[in-house]
Amino acid sequence: MSVSALSGIRVVDFSRVLAGPYCTMLLADFGADVIKIESLDGDDTRQWGPPWQEGESAYYLSVNRNKRSLALDLKHPQGRAIARRLVEKADIVVENFKVGGMAKFGLDYATLSKTNPGMIYCSITGYGQTGPYNALAGYDFMIQAEAGLMSITGPVEGPPYKVGVAIVDITAGMYASHAILAALHHREKTGQGQWIDVALFDAQLGWLANVGQNYLVSGKPPQRYGNAHANIVPYEVFQSADGYLALAVGNDRQYQLLCETVGRADLWQDERFQTNPGRVVNRGVLIPLLQEIFLTRSTASWIETLSQLGIPIGPINDIPAALAHPQAQARQMVREVPRVDGESIKMVGPVAQLSHTPAQIHSAPPRLGENTREILAVELALSPAEIDSLLREKVIGARD
Repeated sequence: MSVSALSGIRVVDFSRVLAGPYCTMLLADFGADVIKIESLDGDDTRQWGPPWQEGESAYYLSVNRNKRSLALDLKHPQGRAIARRLVEKADIVVENFKVGGMAKFGLDYATLSKTNPGMIYCSITGYGQTGPYNALAGYDFMIQAEAGLMSITGPVEGPPYKVGVAIVDITAGMYASHAILAALHHREKTGQGQWIDVALFDAQLGWLANVGQNYLVSGKPPQRYGNAHANIVPYEVFQSADGYLALAVGNDRQYQLLCETVGRADLWQDERFQTNPGRVVNRGVLIPLLQEIFLTRSTASWIETLSQLGIPIGPINDIPAALAHPQAQARQMVREVPRVDGESIKMVGPVAQLSHTPAQIHSAPPRLGENTREILAVELALSPAEIDSLLREKVIGARD
């Protein structure tokens, strides 16, 4: 069996919903021991359905595999004491409370680092720990709107659109896991822990990438292009005789091959279209001409003809087709994960494939409080009587 890259790393995860849980799932996939601290009512997303599987929402299931659940009331003094004891043994703490939220429980970085100076503490918030908006809660939809993404998403004419998944939360979680791994490397060399401040707003600005840079270079606000590309033509969706196809011509040679193959060498010989900058400037003339051509044959026919020439072209699959794609199957991007009750859950698998320390799915997302007794008994050496007492006083919750 392969060794896990993060074996021996303990994460105490106070986060809920999406950005934080996605971050800690990425760490758990590589072998980190993630203790998910939940309120007695559980992570909000447990109720974000339908659809459901065995009473658990698909939303919750999507980002909480490979973790252990401890239901704990942080408003109770004994609950906070348990949390502090767990953090004393932790390598990493992740939280996504509003700014100052953890300080109210005495679980902030300044307090906890006094007894665990090597701890890496990651805070994920809407707008970060500083700045005039730092006290506001962060919601993916609002950040997509406020940080520019919706202004460049959607049809040329019409309202702005959000992305179909909570992409700001997801990318913030990825940035957080990336920063945590960098901090772990620093600690390995120096023994020094640190506080990581990740903002959803910053994450959205950070991955504007070439679109943000286009503005910084030109001074012109980027426009919406629908399914087209701001800097490459033709690079968009075309309608075929029986549906749609995606075409991504990335260089002049591919464009020349396209024109010659579809019997329109004149569209290559035209000086307006012989370079990509020329095609970008004259897209309003070129695209309608290409659209007329693609309407003459089916999507499958165009894919068969053009893909053989190395021209990037493909169908526009729905989610079922994408997950059933032969490449997805070959790469094991859909996994069946057994639960302790014998049932199994289908999940999208880990992305990065490491040759010596691959990511693994060793356990399904836990039920609320599924591991409470185990964690308190093994990690904190509490007796069964002490755990029962905490249950009676509603300091903890457990799934028996």
